Amino acid sequence: MSRGLGGVREVGGDDMADERYTVISADCHAGANLLDYRPFLDERYRSEFDGWAATYEIPYEDLKGPDGGRNWDSDRRLADMEADGIVAEVIYPNTVPPFYPKSSLTYQPPVANVGDAERRWAGLQAHNRWLADFCGRTPGRRAGIAQINLYDIDASVREIEWAKNNGLTGGILLPGVPPGVGLPELYEIDYYGPIWEACEKHGMPVNHHGGSASPAMTDAVESPVIFLLEITWWSHRALTHLIVSGALERHPEMKCVFTEQGTEWVPGELMRLDYFFDRMRHAVGSQEHIWGQPVMSKLPLQPSEYWARQCYTGSSFMRAHEVPSRHKVGVDSIMWGSDYPHKEASFPYSTEALRAAFSGCERSEIEQMLGTTAAEVYGFDLKKLNPIAAKIGPKVSSVATPLAKGDVPKDAERCPAFVGFTADA
Repeated sequence: MSRGLGGVREVGGDDMADERYTVISADCHAGANLLDYRPFLDERYRSEFDGWAATYEIPYEDLKGPDGGRNWDSDRRLADMEADGIVAEVIYPNTVPPFYPKSSLTYQPPVANVGDAERRWAGLQAHNRWLADFCGRTPGRRAGIAQINLYDIDASVREIEWAKNNGLTGGILLPGVPPGVGLPELYEIDYYGPIWEACEKHGMPVNHHGGSASPAMTDAVESPVIFLLEITWWSHRALTHLIVSGALERHPEMKCVFTEQGTEWVPGELMRLDYFFDRMRHAVGSQEHIWGQPVMSKLPLQPSEYWARQCYTGSSFMRAHEVPSRHKVGVDSIMWGSDYPHKEASFPYSTEALRAAFSGCERSEIEQMLGTTAAEVYGFDLKKLNPIAAKIGPKVSSVATPLAKGDVPKDAERCPAFVGFTADA
């Protein structure tokens, strides 16, 4: 029997001990093994792909090792998800698409020439077609996110329509625009406007993942440390750009999701933006007013109002210290994610991660953060997912049990959700 939209009662169960949550992970990653992209690549590029792939060295150890198959082995992946209590997932890219030097998740590096640009676009399209096939293997349980090409807006608009018509209900990935890539800033709506229009028209969420817009790392040993310490700052900028550009004002039905960037940053950032918007509107004679009034005249709402209307967080492995701010963020804007199959994922301890974060929360709030909101944003049918969750979902009674130190092994500490909870080595 259904318990609201996000929780279910196990068939035959008579008490809370049998009730389970319907969990949709709003942050997972997948992609094809390199050579398996070939059938999905435009035939014009297959011969060239064969030559490129023959000499390409995959730079990521986790794609070459024994667990690399978790990205593309549908049966293994589904078994892992169910063993972890997760009934459905939103899928971001993870592997290297044809003709790309590295993963395309965070940004699209500049191309060498026109031919290089055409090849890389064909590679992104091959990923989208592979992903549509991959999602189709488990109908209603995978929402794939399509990749677009910020260097060719018209082609991206056509790809958005293709993705919509071919079942990629996750929407689009908005790659970053870091310095030096030769792209206009995201606030330049005359350039990016057709993308926002297409996403609103087709009901495709705009997803911005952590790491996007960060400058590329160098070979210096300090570079990855700086990347780690600044990664969320660069990612958060997309919210400011989308608001200031007028994209959210012009397209009020467009949903925007900010994933794996933490959650606690939202209230402070909205407070800061609201303060400056107020100054730009009302502090006559101030520098803020002089600079801001031409933009403010086009934006009738405060940033916090745009957020509440159409923005969401993909709250990957949400940490216990983030949970008290959930009402300031908006409980209805938070979507939990496991980040499978990344090293920092909560897998295979996701139920324990939920205990660490949500044991003190109201059940209705947990249902919303674990499933209801993700179903609304990405179009999952909870009536079809609930019967599966009744068998494999985490029990309500389990999530209500606080996690104590030592309830998870030391190796779980690779996931930030378990800092302070793991057993001593």
